[in-house]
Amino acid sequence: MAYGILFLRVVVGLLFFAHGAQKLFGWFGGHGPHGTAGFFHRLGFRREHALLLALAAGASEAAGLLLALGLLTPFAALATASVMVVAVGIVHRRNGLWSTEGGYEYNLVLWAVAIALAASGPGRFSLDAVLGWAGNITGLWWGVGVMVASLGGGAVVMALREPQLPAEDTDAALTREREHETQTIVS
Repeated sequence: MAYGILFLRVVVGLLFFAHGAQKLFGWFGGHGPHGTAGFFHRLGFRREHALLLALAAGASEAAGLLLALGLLTPFAALATASVMVVAVGIVHRRNGLWSTEGGYEYNLVLWAVAIALAASGPGRFSLDAVLGWAGNITGLWWGVGVMVASLGGGAVVMALREPQLPAEDTDAALTREREHETQTIVS
């Protein structure tokens, strides 16, 4: 079992880390923090929140490195699980379940892996085990805590989005956006 958990932690953790590095540093073909902030703005987040959220999302995904190392495993699991909740709620939910249609299937699997790792623990080949922490920061209630906290944290982040306008109001929104940009340039 320890080898299976190690394999799962390393593969999923490093994939999370790489995805976070795309957002934070522009590595692996990513757009870096400003490109990610622009994407978040297009998803409905205010400009003043978009960069901070891009950095937070990148850091949460980069916590996959902690998962890969098996260090502070439930906290790393919480960080990665929370990002998946937001990804499902904002980007993928409207497309249904299947990833072939742009749905949330993949994100749901990653969320489940993070919760399972929090509940089962990082295994004997982990820094948590070396430090003697593994027995104290794993178990059913850690998994339940990560599940509940990721849903709550994700809901808080999603609440920061501006209300989406009906299609007929998009021209008014574009006009307001142009006026804001003009005022910013003038000042």
